[in-house]
Amino acid sequence: NRIAAGARVRVPLRNRQVIGTVVSVSDTTSAKGVRPIASVMDERPQMTPVLMKLAKWMADYYACDEQDALRCILPRAVRETGHAPLKRKFAVLSRQVNTAELEALRKRAPRQAVLIEALQRAGAPVAVAKLAAEFGSSDAALKTLARRGLVEITSEAVRRAPRGSEEFVASKQPQLSSEQEKALEGIRPALREPDKHKPIVLKGITGSGKTEVYLRAIGEVIDAGKTALVLVPEISLTPQTVERFASRFAPKGIGVAVLHSHLSEGERHDEWHRVRDGKARIVIGARGAVFAPLENLGLIVIDEEHDTSYKQDEGPRYHARDLAVVRGKMEPCAVLLGSATPSLESFENCRKGKYDLLELSHRHDGCVLPGFRVVDMRLRSKDGERNDQFISPKLATAIESRLAKGEQTILFLNRRGFFTVLACKACGKKVECPHCSVSLALHKKEDMARCHICGYAQKPPRKCPQCHDPQIAFSGVGTEKVEAAVKKMFPQARVARMDSDTMTGKNAYHETLGAFRSRKIDILVGTQMLAKGLHFPGVTLVGIISADSALHLPDFRAGERTFQLLVQVAGRAGRGDAEGEVIVQTFTPAHPSLQFAKSHDFDGFAAHELEMRGKAVEVRSEEHTS
Repeated sequence: NRIAAGARVRVPLRNRQVIGTVVSVSDTTSAKGVRPIASVMDERPQMTPVLMKLAKWMADYYACDEQDALRCILPRAVRETGHAPLKRKFAVLSRQVNTAELEALRKRAPRQAVLIEALQRAGAPVAVAKLAAEFGSSDAALKTLARRGLVEITSEAVRRAPRGSEEFVASKQPQLSSEQEKALEGIRPALREPDKHKPIVLKGITGSGKTEVYLRAIGEVIDAGKTALVLVPEISLTPQTVERFASRFAPKGIGVAVLHSHLSEGERHDEWHRVRDGKARIVIGARGAVFAPLENLGLIVIDEEHDTSYKQDEGPRYHARDLAVVRGKMEPCAVLLGSATPSLESFENCRKGKYDLLELSHRHDGCVLPGFRVVDMRLRSKDGERNDQFISPKLATAIESRLAKGEQTILFLNRRGFFTVLACKACGKKVECPHCSVSLALHKKEDMARCHICGYAQKPPRKCPQCHDPQIAFSGVGTEKVEAAVKKMFPQARVARMDSDTMTGKNAYHETLGAFRSRKIDILVGTQMLAKGLHFPGVTLVGIISADSALHLPDFRAGERTFQLLVQVAGRAGRGDAEGEVIVQTFTPAHPSLQFAKSHDFDGFAAHELEMRGKAVEVRSEEHTS
């Protein structure tokens, strides 16, 4: 009865044994030469029936092998045998040691006496490693005490927690606004009878309190004895989201697990098994967390559902948002997609009646949306020279003003590196990636030219690869260059950069965002990982260095993504007592994406963009017919 779909088994393959996953079970076979399974690896199947069903759906929909889908669902830390629970040794007194015994021991073996005193003070098991660190004790001293019957040494499995032994203080539930109450009331029927309701899109402006609606809905799911899954697009959002959810649920004894790619293999192993064993009833994570082995699932929340980070960029190229909707139908459970700027696919599904739509149109704290100022970078300055500086005088003045008032600034540019284009002055040849045919970006600190699509890297060329002229010109602006310029312009400011080049350490996200929240950083320069979901009351200015960086890409979604980024990053400003401001620098100020973002008008943008796409489809149909 341990053999079932989803179980891992060892099977003989020629003269060796390999690990396989059972996909189905049959009592008979007509095949010849079938050999018996060598052993079953798990006490119960590692994958739930729904995940097995989801793997088959993935294989069919994304045109991949079923084994590739299974590898996505079962992480390597669980799939491979080299990972096991971490065990640590603990020491505890076996019996009480009187004063006379302790004095005699202090004369004969002072180190042993120190250990006895430490264990007496603790009154509970103490980690052997901690005793060694604090008192310089050796295994020999503890073993001697154990042989004499004074100390008992045990071995226990210890959880490798992503945030260590961090404790969360219970948070109070804020009063819901009338809009939030209405939205929660609209979600409740789907929580009670998910098989009879559609996925729900919660369209709420930045700062409208969508997260509190998620928390209340999850609270009702947990009270009903079910589990919940929360997906966030960026790992940078995970620490803040975990803190909010754990502060609400952990003090009540409800386990919250974290699943994302920055976990160590050991942490991933332990978190996954906490979920599988039912010790964690809420899972928070990036796109891979859509495969969390939760049972009795009651709600899936996809925060910032429009974000492109939900799309896997290597095979199988699944979309976590779409898989969440499919899984919600298979479970069945309620599915809630939240965003200030929903994807046009989801918005069109609402228009067609496939999804239900709920809206939050006001900020829950009564603050107004930040005002937009568009700086036309085409204009010439008063002295007649062209304004080629990537930080305009208006933006520089606004930053200076915020520094004087002790307020914080976010500078956004969705381009990494120092220079984004390397080209020959003589023949015009660009230095491109040999695999992707896109310009390599110069990363000055590490002195490497990198492709931001496939990761290819090489040393910056000293001469043109085509005409061999030594005049290589560097142009374009990346976050590394912006950081250097800001430090030079504002030497008194505390400046930090947040992009995938700097966020390489295990706790880099948590430390940088924590420093910014505690106002140890005045100006934070970053890419799109700063654009969504983060809440910093001290930020009153957001400067968008170049609104055109993604606007003219050969992608029919370029306008949509630019609009979403502008609105999302603008939403980081004005979340505290002071009013916020957004300064957008652009060479195309009349573009519809910028104009609709300026007025925070999603409905207007969606109507315009969907009409344009409809006309494009009609033109293509006519061309095909002719």
